[in-house]
Amino acid sequence: MNLQPLDDRVLVEPIEEEEKVGSLVIPDTAKEKPMMGIVKSIGYDFDLKEGKPLKDLLKVGDKVLFGKYAGQEIKIGGKKHLVISRSDLLAVVK
Repeated sequence: MNLQPLDDRVLVEPIEEEEKVGSLVIPDTAKEKPMMGIVKSIGYDFDLKEGKPLKDLLKVGDKVLFGKYAGQEIKIGGKKHLVISRSDLLAVVK
């Protein structure tokens, strides 16, 4: 399924990191929420008041940082994705 976010939103697939302490694997219920992900789709900034358009700042495949509780969680093809507003994106990881 193709999903095109509206306005200033970005579709991000969170990067889940496997956490280990020694030889023990930490269960999902004890893990922190991911705060980094891969951009899958970018919305259109029709109502841009200041700064650069979103498509000038990001491209599909970029790795981004976002707030711990940012965005709306959805499932696409059985995988977790987030639809995140531009204001909730913190940085692009280079």
